[in-house]
Amino acid sequence: MIRTENLTKVYQMGDAEVYALHDVNLDIQDGEFIAIIGPSGSGKSTLLNLIGCLDKPTSGAVFIDGINTGKLNENGLAEIRRRKIGFIFQQFNLVHTLNALENVALPMFFAGVKRETRLKRAEELLAKVGLGDRIYHKPSEMSGGQQQRVAIARALSNDPEVVIGDEPTGNVDTETGNTIMGLLEGLNKEGRTIIVVTHDAEIAARAGRTKRMRDGKVLD
Repeated sequence: MIRTENLTKVYQMGDAEVYALHDVNLDIQDGEFIAIIGPSGSGKSTLLNLIGCLDKPTSGAVFIDGINTGKLNENGLAEIRRRKIGFIFQQFNLVHTLNALENVALPMFFAGVKRETRLKRAEELLAKVGLGDRIYHKPSEMSGGQQQRVAIARALSNDPEVVIGDEPTGNVDTETGNTIMGLLEGLNKEGRTIIVVTHDAEIAARAGRTKRMRDGKVLD
């Protein structure tokens, strides 16, 4: 499903070049649950952004289903994100003026799904993550754990094959983190590919496979 080939990302900081990633080679199979673990600044989030088509590499390539995403224009990248990838962010990234139902339905609006269909699916997804009684609550009326579960439901709105989590348990307590990991494990059992980055070894241990990163490189 996903392959990175000599993936490198360099940022220009004044006169200096900073390597966020350096020659990363990684294969992720269909239906796999992989955790990428490493300290802050190791390149984990940069790797996710490239795999998730949120950014382009300086050199090297990311292949998704055999497609070199670096050769796609912005419309092509947006289409892959819409059809194949669901994102869960550490900061939740919910729209605070919208309630839970509207937040989950939002990606379907941009995908052109009819209003009745998208609201019905959003309600079903919120029930799936245990928030069937909170569909009309806004983010300010929910705990951090509840907001993250809304974010998970939103990530599933367009039925993606791949779910990417950037520190999805980073802003919640241990009990809520376990609940979120349980949801991700359930999604993996349904056949979805799950990619999670974390600095927490206990969280990483729940994945089927773990890769460590340091200084922009994946360690063997």
